Amino acid sequence: MMSEQDLIVLGGGIVGKTAALALSQQGFKALHIAPFLEPKNTQKNTSLDENEWPSRVYAISSSSQKLLQQLQIWDAIPHNRMQTVREMRISGDSGQDQDCLHFSAFEGAVPQLAWIIEAQQIETSIDMASRFVQSLQRIQAEVTDIQINKEHAIVKTTEGNFKAKLIIAADGANSPTRNRFNFEVAEEDYLQSAVIANLSCTQPHLETAYQWFLPGGDVLALLPLPGKRVSLVWSTHHDHAQTLIECAKSDPEDFCLRISEAAHSKVKEQLGELTLLNEVKSYPLKKLHSKRLIGPELDPKIILVGDAAHVIHPLAGQGLNLGFRDVSDLRTVFAEKEGFRKINDPILLRRYERRRAEDVETLLKVTHHLHQLFLNQTMPLRWLRNTGLRILNQQDFFKRQLIARALG
Repeated sequence: MMSEQDLIVLGGGIVGKTAALALSQQGFKALHIAPFLEPKNTQKNTSLDENEWPSRVYAISSSSQKLLQQLQIWDAIPHNRMQTVREMRISGDSGQDQDCLHFSAFEGAVPQLAWIIEAQQIETSIDMASRFVQSLQRIQAEVTDIQINKEHAIVKTTEGNFKAKLIIAADGANSPTRNRFNFEVAEEDYLQSAVIANLSCTQPHLETAYQWFLPGGDVLALLPLPGKRVSLVWSTHHDHAQTLIECAKSDPEDFCLRISEAAHSKVKEQLGELTLLNEVKSYPLKKLHSKRLIGPELDPKIILVGDAAHVIHPLAGQGLNLGFRDVSDLRTVFAEKEGFRKINDPILLRRYERRRAEDVETLLKVTHHLHQLFLNQTMPLRWLRNTGLRILNQQDFFKRQLIARALG
């Protein structure tokens, strides 16, 4: 006889792990299923060499920090492995210093704009916290099928079959769960890849995140890390991304020189000489938005969260924060649930969907249109976008509104 859960979370990424932890802490009996759940090193990663910095880092907003604090994760993340961001400089592709949008925590009347943290540190802290929640069970297994009836969802896996009232699908941008139940999706391939790496610099970054829009539609971001180190995210077309990766393998100094000379050599001007600290990696970029966040339509038993629900361009650094807000809003909806409603009550699930609609729609549209604007190389649009950055930089009220929006 199958054991019954309140909910089953599918997907082994950060958002899936956070959802499983958050909802089980609310007292729900939860089962977390994914092909891989435990990282190789399950101890807090405080003993890394000072120059050993894994490529994948995230910009964490205040709303995400609040969620991690509520889940008692934030203090478990080693603070010597996170970097506060107090300034952000976004430059247009004209090469002119005045065509720049500058944000500061001081002007926004906030302690900081964000934190830059390694993905590995966040994940390890969630894994440790999950071991102490009695109502949470974790199983490493492949999902082979999902069946839904009037009362339950049945998840068939390589480790057995499991039954629950509700499925939380956090199984990534290519979500098998979303595809299995034919959620309608709006998707656009950006025909670009994000090249990521970490570097040391000879000049201090001054707790500043830099982003340059480059001629041709590339976006180059350098995010501050502890010490004189920065994290690179270079969004570029696939061929150039492959060239950069091959260059990093064969000639790391030339790779760093290419970064330094980008944006009219503004990178070198701000950060000095660069040295590669780790292996360069890349991943493809696309925009994705599921039209519905709950399904199947007639009798929903599935909720989409994280990349299974939406994928955005990394130029805003908001992808993970958007997923964390999914979890936070889901947590709030369940906390406010009337006693007579079941956890899979369609009215309850629809509340979650409505609650997420504006945030997701707005961020998807803003990042997409901003990317398309700088991709267009016609002279009138080049003049318009660079002039727009310069004018917006003079509008303190609107800048404060943008900061508030980014903080969540």
